[in-house]
Amino acid sequence: MQPSRSPSFVIEARLLQGGHANHDLFNELNHGWPPGVSWIYGEEGCGKTTLLRLLAGDLSPFSGAILRPSGGVFWVNLQKPEFDEATAQECLDKLRPLYPGWQTSLLDNLTDELSMRSHLNKRLNMLSTGSRRKVALLAALASGADVTLLDQPFVSLDTASIRIIKSFLNEASDHPDRAWLVADYEVPVDIPLASVLEL
Repeated sequence: MQPSRSPSFVIEARLLQGGHANHDLFNELNHGWPPGVSWIYGEEGCGKTTLLRLLAGDLSPFSGAILRPSGGVFWVNLQKPEFDEATAQECLDKLRPLYPGWQTSLLDNLTDELSMRSHLNKRLNMLSTGSRRKVALLAALASGADVTLLDQPFVSLDTASIRIIKSFLNEASDHPDRAWLVADYEVPVDIPLASVLEL
């Protein structure tokens, strides 16, 4: 029987062990993430991305449990070669049906704010690294999922775009029901955080 999640948390890891192949990065990790914005940080290779993949169900744990919410967990890695030939619009269209809470008006606003309107019909392999990452960010921020997982969201972005993403996260920080989990090398000082986990 699946254990029940603590009412204080939107998503929770219980006695989690996981990693790549036989390399165990986590040993009985117990951690819950409350509503708002939380940060997962650490050095290169410490398991930040692996933990996000485990939380999303993109990677199976060796043992333990992930207690996920009914409103879905957003995770996508559009850097994979399998997405190279798809246009930005096709990627968004493919992701939209997976998330019942998808926010179309927010997507439209962010598309303009991040200067992505003219890139929607371009294949991902035609986009700069920053623009390709923006496609994933558009989907993540508009998904409406109970939990949104962001892996180094500021990498390869211009200063204006970083400011927009940080503004979004500042607004999200006091959301009563949803959680945004961000993995990065350093903890920001300009975003109110619900929790911080060092790996």
